[in-house]
Parts: sequence; structure tokens; C-alpha cells
Amino acid sequence: MSDVQVRPFRRGDRDQLTMLINAHAEVVVPGMSASVNTVLGSLERQPGEFIEDPWVSERVTLVAEQRGRVAAAAHLLRYFPDERAGESARDAGDIRWLLYWPAAPAGNPCWPDATGAAEALIAACADVFGRWGVTRQHAGGELPVPGVYGVPEQWPHIAALYRGAGFSHTGHTEVVYLASVEDLPGPAAGSRPPLDGLAVSRSVGINGCRQSAVLGEEVIGYVETEILDTGERLSRHGGWADVGNLHVAPGYRRRGVGYWLLGQAAGWLRLAQVTRLLNYAWLEGTDPGGLNYDDYRVFLATVGFRELTRTARGWTRE
Repeated sequence: MSDVQVRPFRRGDRDQLTMLINAHAEVVVPGMSASVNTVLGSLERQPGEFIEDPWVSERVTLVAEQRGRVAAAAHLLRYFPDERAGESARDAGDIRWLLYWPAAPAGNPCWPDATGAAEALIAACADVFGRWGVTRQHAGGELPVPGVYGVPEQWPHIAALYRGAGFSHTGHTEVVYLASVEDLPGPAAGSRPPLDGLAVSRSVGINGCRQSAVLGEEVIGYVETEILDTGERLSRHGGWADVGNLHVAPGYRRRGVGYWLLGQAAGWLRLAQVTRLLNYAWLEGTDPGGLNYDDYRVFLATVGFRELTRTARGWTRE
């Protein structure tokens, strides 16, 4: 008889589930973790995903219990099959995340290998998709913490599990960066902007505080930063933020405007006692505004960002 039981999540699993999530988060982003309340809340809804979260018609969280331990867990989403969901998700089942403990200490009889538990769990996920009757199946690793999504390269056990279950990576790859705010360029007293007459204007942006580079009557660029450690979103103290947008008009690129904007943002974040700043870029390609991601990644390295991971987004099964 198997020692693995796949069953619905129970509230009593919350501490072990949070430990499993945080173990996978902190291997990608140093010091990153979620509180128990954050994890429980994320199983019910994703308030920050105000576009896609209303598309979800059903949510299921499963755990694989092995010898009294939560050895693996998965969170599944079902999207509406009609106009209530966007076309990209319509009538899809999504493994929002699936995690398991990948290694067992050699010779330790109290810590069994969890690979079998993970395989039983992903088979149960497929059964749920079958009952739902969805026409498309997606998978990923969008944890309820900043900077951890897709299948990062630090999770080879998850990538292998997905591939073994018939999923393939059909999307793109993103690079996640981290910088210490104190290492970023800052507005030095008495320093001149890169262009005569260039000034900064602060306003509410779509992804945090927007600081715009204004030349005369023209906005030639802007940066948006969002502070992430408000309320219960993170369980450890210390300021975290991420770059929501950084844009410079094509005619003003390679003239120091982006560097100057980042310095303005860093100065503002220091006042807010933010110490760490996340940023993201596609591994290749060009964004809708014409930004070449190869150039952007060179820029990030130049100003002090460090690459944390490369993560594979968009896993599908036919």
C-alpha cells in the first residue's frame, strides 16, 4: 500500500505548506518569504491581479501527504470558458504552482524521497482538469511572493516533473535582477542632469510611484517603482520594491536619461528606507515600445543590478 495520500488542502496544513513555499522562494530571491496569512489569502484570490483574477471560476489546492508530512502541494485554477475570461486563458486549467521537496538525506529513514508523492500529485492535477473538461492545460510557478514565477532554473526538479507529465515550455524566458538600493546611482548634490533643463516630476503611476523626466513641455521618459513589503505581503521586515516600468523616448536613448531616472528613483526609495530593488527583462526580443532587451540587460548590469535567475514562463500540455 502506498504511503502517499493526495487530498484537498486543510487549514491544518498551513504551516508545512508555507515552509514548502518559502524554501522554493528563498532559493530564487535571497531572503524572500511569505507569511502564513499571505499564503492562505493567495489560495482564495489574488487581489493584485485585478485583470486576470476575475477570470477564475474555480480554485483547488491539493497536497500529497507522505508519512504525516506535506511532501508536495499544488494550486489549480479554472478559467471561465466564455467572454468572462480573456482569450489567452479562456477554458483553461492552470497549475498555478506545484512544489515538492526534491531531495532526501542519504540513509535517513524518516525523510523519504518525495518524487513519488509529486508524481501522484501531478496525476491528480490531470484528473481535476479532466473533471473540469478544460480544453487547454497550463502550468507554472507563480508563488505569492515578488520575483518568483514561471519555473526558475533553481527548480530543476519541477521542470523535470512537468516534462515527465507531458508539459513543455512553449513561452519565453525572463531574467530576474536584484540591486541593493545603496549601490544604485543617486542624485548627487549639485550634480547636473544629462540634458540642460531636464527636471523630474512625481505622480501616481500604474505600477507604483512614477518619476518622469520632463524637458520643457515634453515628458521624455519615466520610471515607476512599487514598494512591496506593505501589510502582510512579506513576512520579514526590510524594504523591497520593484521596477514596474522604465521607459525613455527613442530620440533620447543612450544620452544618460535612463541612468538619471534610476538615480531619481533610488533617491526616493532611500527616503522610504527601501534597501532592495527587483527588476525584470526578457532574455531576448523587443518590447512593444521598441526597447531591445539585450541592450536593457547590459544597462541593468552597468547600473548595479545582479542577475538572480532565468525563469521559463508558459508551460502547456496538449
